[in-house]
Amino acid sequence: SCLQLGLERFHGVCILGFNSAEWFIADIGAILAGGFAVGIYTTNSPEACHYVAENCSANVVVVENHKQLQKILEIQHKLPHLKAIIQYGEELKEKRPNLYSWSEFRDLGKDVPDAQLHEIIASQKPNQCCTLIYTSGTTGQPKGVMLSHDNLTWTAAAAGRFIMLTDAEEKQELVVSYLPLSHIAAQMSDIWSAMAFGAQVFFAQPDALKGTLVDTLREVRPTAFLGVPRVWEKMEEKMKSVGAKSSALRRKVASWAKGVGLQTNLKRMNGYSEVPVNFRLARHLVYKKVRKAMGLDRCTKCYTGAAPITRETLEFFLSLNIPVLELYGMSESSGPHTISLPHAFKLNSCGKEITGCRTLIYKPDRDGTGEICFSGRHIFMGYLNMEEKTREAIDEEGWLHSGDLGKHDKDGFLYITGRIKELIITAGGENVPPVPIEDAVKDAVPIISNAMLVGDKAKFLAMLLTLKCTTDVETGEPGDDLTPEAVEFCQKLGSRATKVSEIISSKDKAVYAAIQKGISAVNEGAVSNAQRIQKWVLLEKDFSLFGGELGPTMKLKRPVVVQKYKDQIAQFYAEVDTAPS
Repeated sequence: SCLQLGLERFHGVCILGFNSAEWFIADIGAILAGGFAVGIYTTNSPEACHYVAENCSANVVVVENHKQLQKILEIQHKLPHLKAIIQYGEELKEKRPNLYSWSEFRDLGKDVPDAQLHEIIASQKPNQCCTLIYTSGTTGQPKGVMLSHDNLTWTAAAAGRFIMLTDAEEKQELVVSYLPLSHIAAQMSDIWSAMAFGAQVFFAQPDALKGTLVDTLREVRPTAFLGVPRVWEKMEEKMKSVGAKSSALRRKVASWAKGVGLQTNLKRMNGYSEVPVNFRLARHLVYKKVRKAMGLDRCTKCYTGAAPITRETLEFFLSLNIPVLELYGMSESSGPHTISLPHAFKLNSCGKEITGCRTLIYKPDRDGTGEICFSGRHIFMGYLNMEEKTREAIDEEGWLHSGDLGKHDKDGFLYITGRIKELIITAGGENVPPVPIEDAVKDAVPIISNAMLVGDKAKFLAMLLTLKCTTDVETGEPGDDLTPEAVEFCQKLGSRATKVSEIISSKDKAVYAAIQKGISAVNEGAVSNAQRIQKWVLLEKDFSLFGGELGPTMKLKRPVVVQKYKDQIAQFYAEVDTAPS
């Protein structure tokens, strides 16, 4: 059908919609027909869609519904290569030239002789580009990451073997597809690895991330599951608020079981294999029930990636006997580079290199921390039409520079300490990685949702804080009501607050004192004086995709936050003379 529409070699087929069978079919069809498969984030504005479609000279755009169609119709006149638009998720509301329903599109290919398609398939080479992943770069325009047939097929097989996926001939793996397919993580796990091992793929509802994911998990009971940190955090928050409402006895049993679970699993992690009796009892009374309630009772591979996850969240799940394993990589490495394994993981490490992948720590300092560089068959071809940027990413010796800082421990586990670009360099010339400090504050003050450290080129560090609040299920906009867990936290302090605005407008003494106490405790453990948080402010709204502070994979967009809250940040440094020393 793509050929019938006149898809030319190395031109894009853009796909704009939530995960579905049609998404997969359009993606693989585009590749076999000799084009590029190109996912577009469903949250993109019409302008952002135009950038991608024009950049890859798209001949065809596939949209899910009327809402996404409107974005393309708005920019259609600026896309000279565009030949057709296909809508798959709902019936067309209007007839237009070169606009097709899914069934009309499927019928187009009936008259194209198989020989024509086979000739194109036969002409394709493993080192030619077949997929473009547009990096949602936190700075500047997105870059089209060119991935070859070999990048995808080799990585899918190598990563799958490394985590010991079982082949369908032996026992079929079950996975749920819900993370954005325009992102490499979902594409690698849901399409390519699933295809290599014959996994069965189930599609979640489009509102999965707004709360229905757990229903789908309970229905499917997957054997492997990949979540971004925000997904695991949301599950943790939900479980804590349910736990807070249960009876005193139940809470006592759960608390006991979590203590046993954490101790046993930390020992296991360090190589002790015996299973104590109380652990067996806890498994029977608590862990099994929790897994069943989450739909993870058959899941032997629970993974997290795409952004840093806090130790607090990892320990929470570990205490319930659910080891959440971290993996690490980037679009430019076809997805994964290092992966943790059930029998080989350490808290806050991203695991070890996939067999066949190599890591170089570039220009290490005294602790052995330097820029993480990758090499292997998973390394991308380059950025589409951006030779300069490609040369910045891949050096003469073929090492891909990640922009991440990290180090190996004595056992060969990789740890990420931060990004080079997000390092805060104070006026005193001190290099401060913000993530560990931000995580420490979230850990010390459970009512805090997001924390962002500022202080680049400034005399001292300060912090923007947001409180845990409810979000609008439809729009994803953060509200003013505190979460049940946050309200409970306030009550324990003797505060009656139930809204963010109440706490801020009255400068709620109890809450402010609790936050200051937590920050003082974090400062006690600071590496140096320069790494202490001298001032902080509570923001009225939590960070969100809706507000622009978070990217599509819930990564913090620091430059956006700095711009958006520049007045609050300026206030920190307005009366510098009176700043605490």
